[in-house]
Amino acid sequence: MQPIFDPHKPIFQSISEWLKGAILTGIYEEEGQVPSITEISMQYKINPATALKGVNQLVDAGLIYKKRGLGMFVSTGARAQLLAQRQDQFFDDYVQPLVSEAKSLQIGAHDLKDMVERGYQ
Repeated sequence: MQPIFDPHKPIFQSISEWLKGAILTGIYEEEGQVPSITEISMQYKINPATALKGVNQLVDAGLIYKKRGLGMFVSTGARAQLLAQRQDQFFDDYVQPLVSEAKSLQIGAHDLKDMVERGYQ
């Protein structure tokens, strides 16, 4: 899994999102080591300061921690924290607009639930 550098976002943000995705999918497991700033910057040919800024976002959020002299590791509970954040974002980005549109089309909660269940089949 490689970071996707979106031309509309800063590179450090792409690095941060890439690492979050890798934690969520289990590429980097809790208490497992993540690549160093040097490894990230060399592999993706970016400035080490940019890589550091992306990684520090995860450190500041408590998703990754540093062990002096050993490297950086995924925090216990990081996956659950990320999953909860993504679920909240999913609600805001998709469920709220869906419910709003359903209301405007006079689709009741029960009918909407039936439609969603049909989508799972």
